[in-house]
Amino acid sequence: MKTVARLLAEKLLKINALKLQPANPFVWASGWNSPIYTDNRRTLSYPALRSFIKTELTRVVLEQFPATDAVAGVATGAIAQGALVADQLNLPYVYVRSTPKDHGLENLIEGDLRPGQKVVVIEDLVSTGKSSLKAVEAIRNAGCEVVGMIALFTYGFPVAEQNFADAGVRLVTLSDYNTILDVALETNYITADDLETLRRWRESPDTWQPER
Repeated sequence: MKTVARLLAEKLLKINALKLQPANPFVWASGWNSPIYTDNRRTLSYPALRSFIKTELTRVVLEQFPATDAVAGVATGAIAQGALVADQLNLPYVYVRSTPKDHGLENLIEGDLRPGQKVVVIEDLVSTGKSSLKAVEAIRNAGCEVVGMIALFTYGFPVAEQNFADAGVRLVTLSDYNTILDVALETNYITADDLETLRRWRESPDTWQPER
């Protein structure tokens, strides 16, 4: 029986929400060279996959964070997924901007959080964890407790694991980098040589350079 991590990995690769290009890497906004690019927003265009993700995120909330009484999505990638989960659970919903709005009330959190609420945060992707944890900080500053974070996918960088540990936030993900590599190799999406390149990148993504 396939795991959720493997099922999601197969589905993300099929719709090109995850692209692996070891020989022709992408450049992230951070300036890092990367043989992988993730765009989980594409999942919203596929009703069956969208429903699968909503169901699995909701399952994790119920199983791992049963005390949750509000849901927060991280802008912009997880706004929709967070709303879907909150709707499924019939819970209050907010989303957290990366920076405060530059007009009007200058909100950082859009929606109505009440001090003391126990909030689960929904994220689409975790890389270093810094942007995700800024959302956690904003929710805590609003007087709420963050019971945990659930993400669709993580690269599994050691720096992210350390950042979440330092922040005291429990992270649960539906799928991960190692599972993606396993599925990609078994389906001939990548070769054994590609696999080694992809593994080396994850060891030092900030300094990795493609072979010329």
